[in-house]
Amino acid sequence: MKNEPLVSIIMNCYNGEKYLRDAINSVISQKYNNWELIFWDNLSTDKSSEIFNSYKDNRLKYYCAQSHSNILYKAKNYALEKTNGDFIAFLDVDDWWLPNKLERQIPLFKDSEVGLVYGNVWLFFEKENKKKIYRKKKLPKGKIVNDLLYDYSIGSPTYVVRKKFLNDPKFNFNNNFHIIGDFDLNVRLAYKYKVDCIQDPVAYARIHGKNESLLKKDLEIKELKIWFYEMQKNPNFSLLKSLNEIKKKILYLETKQDIFNGKIKEAFFKTINYPFSIKKLKLAIALISFKFKLLKLRKY
Repeated sequence: MKNEPLVSIIMNCYNGEKYLRDAINSVISQKYNNWELIFWDNLSTDKSSEIFNSYKDNRLKYYCAQSHSNILYKAKNYALEKTNGDFIAFLDVDDWWLPNKLERQIPLFKDSEVGLVYGNVWLFFEKENKKKIYRKKKLPKGKIVNDLLYDYSIGSPTYVVRKKFLNDPKFNFNNNFHIIGDFDLNVRLAYKYKVDCIQDPVAYARIHGKNESLLKKDLEIKELKIWFYEMQKNPNFSLLKSLNEIKKKILYLETKQDIFNGKIKEAFFKTINYPFSIKKLKLAIALISFKFKLLKLRKY
């Protein structure tokens, strides 16, 4: 339709040949037609570029990095420079969209105060060939920065951002983040602008065991600590009581990592110091279970 605003879809890729066709096909299958796909190839060594360039659709635009970047969100900023749309969406090569995603989300931007629109997402567990919904309870909308700090609910393949708000350098991705870049950007946007959402799933996030967010938990913890320290110095965020929820999240993630790595003593004291909640009970059960398994192994 002629009145549809242009949506720029950013797809960063490094050796993504295994799932790439699923991701591209889900974009081409959109009922919303006015889009461009900005494909940023981070010097892949597999057949990713060959697969992408096999599509004969002039909405698909290929760019290749001059040098490989080890930091994902630095590469996303490079891709952002190539966009022409009024709105920016993001899709990783191992995820895919439902056909009506953009058709349902873009009209929500008719409210000029809305800077970000997201939706629920299906988590697809590849090994088990099963899916489950990411959020069963109602997703928050409006001025939701506190909601996001208490319980971050924006799935990475679901959100769309108003481009003119990203033109402000303060709302680019942080070039130093590899894991928490979406969280960082979306929380900062939610502080300033209204957020709207689609309550049911608009995309699939594939869990295949090699996801960066799963493999690099230590890096996630490190980046969250940097983010928390920076926000404590921020005159706006430092006044939010909900900011302390990130401190709790860091402690929770650290404790889980200690249990996973067999650091029982460290995990025990961190569990003791964790505020009483369901998460504390989960940590205690995980700690007891790990210790029980360890004792059982030592018998043999």
